[in-house]
Amino acid sequence: MTSAKPIFLSGIQPSGLPHLGNYFGAIRQHVASLDTPGEHYFFIADYHALTTIHDPETLRSYVRDLAATYFALGMDPERAIFFRQSDVPEVTEITWLLSTVTGMGLLERAHSYKDKTAHGIKPSVGLFTYPILMAADILAYDSTIVPVGKDQVQHVEMAQDMATHFNARFGAEVFVRPEPQLPDRADMAKVPGLDGQKMSKSYGNDLWIFEEGKKLKKAVGRIPTDSRDPGSPKDPASVQLFDFLALFLDAAELEEWKDRVRAGGDGAPGYGHLKARLIEAIDAHFAPARVRRAELLADPAELDLILARGAARARERACKVRDRAYLACGLR
Repeated sequence: MTSAKPIFLSGIQPSGLPHLGNYFGAIRQHVASLDTPGEHYFFIADYHALTTIHDPETLRSYVRDLAATYFALGMDPERAIFFRQSDVPEVTEITWLLSTVTGMGLLERAHSYKDKTAHGIKPSVGLFTYPILMAADILAYDSTIVPVGKDQVQHVEMAQDMATHFNARFGAEVFVRPEPQLPDRADMAKVPGLDGQKMSKSYGNDLWIFEEGKKLKKAVGRIPTDSRDPGSPKDPASVQLFDFLALFLDAAELEEWKDRVRAGGDGAPGYGHLKARLIEAIDAHFAPARVRRAELLADPAELDLILARGAARARERACKVRDRAYLACGLR
């Protein structure tokens, strides 16, 4: 039942236009992970998005845009199984089977449910049972490794619990136990929001990765600065702009800018110079992918076809897992 190769799985929710935090915190790592031996599954979690998005055209647009963004930034659908969650109906069948062995107490302890309701999201049944659907996403493909951030570890632990309960209840080794994989500290990039807090769409402090022109200039202009004279020596750690520049500049250039800020004097750059360099760096970094994204979105039928092909490959494994579960509990 267990594959000889590791099986990696990651889900991405289409909740809006991807921002710098999404890119440096997930997308970049997902693309780089294809060099790691094993099977790689990536799905766009449109079922999950229904807990917050209720406009059909908006959801369709976000799904296609997210797919185009990933492909434009280097995700290779030939090397990874990249698909739309709702194109694999077996996941919802497995969700129901898991719900019959999952205690209410486990769901009531979910951090994400508490956090979202605390932020004013109406507590629907879908939001409450969100962890069961997420567990089904993980278990449907015999996933062995689930790369997650620290705040998502609990979801993998809940999937472990559900797999164990189901296997024990029906006396069969149906579901493979997944393990969380936290990012290496060397791969973690600090991406603040435009207001200095954590970058998040819900906080309105995010910067879309493909922003350009006047809108990009306006967004970067929102990064807070102080009223110190440009010529006064400054500790670079006290200048938030360097947190952004560190994402794009090579080490030598970044250190040169920092040295000039530390030294102060007539040659010291002002905040306007730093912002201008940041705008230039962001634009140059994403320019090729911006063009490729536009090409992909111009042909939505081809984009949907790529997703459908990925779903067909994903269903091959999901059907086998679903059938094992049905057989174990007497539905086959």
